[in-house]
Amino acid sequence: MKKLGFLSACAMALASPAGAATLSDSIRADMPQLMSLYRDLHAHPELSMQEVRTPALIAPQIRKLGFDVTEHVGKTGLVAVMKNGPGPVLLIRADMDALPVKEQTGLPFASQVTGKLPNGTETPVMHACGHDTHITTWLATARRLAAMKDQWSGTLVMILQPGEELVTGAQAMLDDGLFTRFPKPDYLLAFHDAATLPAGVIGVTPGYVLANVDTVNIDVKGVGGHGAYPQNTKDPIVLASRIVTSLQTLVSRENDPQQPGVVTVGSFHAGTKSNIIPDDARLALTVRSYSPETRKLLLDGIRRIVRGEAIAAGMPEDRMPTVEIEQPSADATFNTPEFSSRVTRLFASHFGDARVTQPKPVMAAEDFSRFWLADKSKQSVIFWVGGVPKAKWDAVAGDTTKLPALHSPLWAPDAEAVISTATEAMTVAALDVLKKG
Repeated sequence: MKKLGFLSACAMALASPAGAATLSDSIRADMPQLMSLYRDLHAHPELSMQEVRTPALIAPQIRKLGFDVTEHVGKTGLVAVMKNGPGPVLLIRADMDALPVKEQTGLPFASQVTGKLPNGTETPVMHACGHDTHITTWLATARRLAAMKDQWSGTLVMILQPGEELVTGAQAMLDDGLFTRFPKPDYLLAFHDAATLPAGVIGVTPGYVLANVDTVNIDVKGVGGHGAYPQNTKDPIVLASRIVTSLQTLVSRENDPQQPGVVTVGSFHAGTKSNIIPDDARLALTVRSYSPETRKLLLDGIRRIVRGEAIAAGMPEDRMPTVEIEQPSADATFNTPEFSSRVTRLFASHFGDARVTQPKPVMAAEDFSRFWLADKSKQSVIFWVGGVPKAKWDAVAGDTTKLPALHSPLWAPDAEAVISTATEAMTVAALDVLKKG
């Protein structure tokens, strides 16, 4: 990493050995209690938009710190506000929900919880994405900032967000007045644990960091009949196969190679028996991009190719395939360059260059994007904190393809390293944003 530039007087004080030691020592003293909370959260995960126990557990604790707390924002979300004199408004967000995954970590506090999906199906539930570390860090950061009120000035808006895994929770909170009922933020800050970085390493990606994600369902209609008499049919399997093949040209021949895009056909269902040509075939796609222009090119191209192949196959107008884009879709998450550079310099100065890196953007999705998209004049950053235990990282020499990923039933981060590092990073970032004067 390059030598990094000038920091504010407040940040320099924190970055000094005495300042860093004081903050680190305070966090270290909190860790036994924080790890107890983490283990409790991990053992009691809740599905998206069903987060009831989690905010009820956290609300009394943050009220004791002096925050004005409002529950049930966006159904199950929580908003905690601390006004501490004039200055900017900083929003810090953590997501609460878990996944319909059966845990296989072998941890002594592994989840045994089951829940029900929206369709009524019962499922095991696990914090397989590390949101339990996010919640714990959120409360730990609130404690530090409440204890350091003499060192900052401004307004702190801390939110526990539901439904991130369904990319519905952020919008639900916005629709319920997050930016009108509560102080509107000037800065937006969040973090996510990472299965691609060693524990305690921080990653900041400027610009696009996470992708637009669209799920596209295509119903390919045909005229079924006996497999021995194909001339009397319009075979939807052949047509669907042509569509799958032609879709490959969208990224390889129509999209700018310097603008990332993914079109994956993940599901192809048709027919019941070898000698029956079915009446229809169904395709399910995931489409991923960063820029709005690439997203439009891919989605428009899918519609055009589907119709064009159907015309070429001689399908009548009343049997044209249908293309449905599931809602809600996920919007790309963008780290504003100015704020990205600012926190990168800050983290490198505070933690040392060796613990700060710039990961490549990834094609996963996050609905933290919705807060910035609601007002692009704001500064926004979501950063990564590595969670891979050091022994496991060293054992595979950093080859993350040999390690459990996020959403894996085997994902067990070094929670203590994630929480302590993220709390310290969040705190120094907040103190820099809300510095006096």
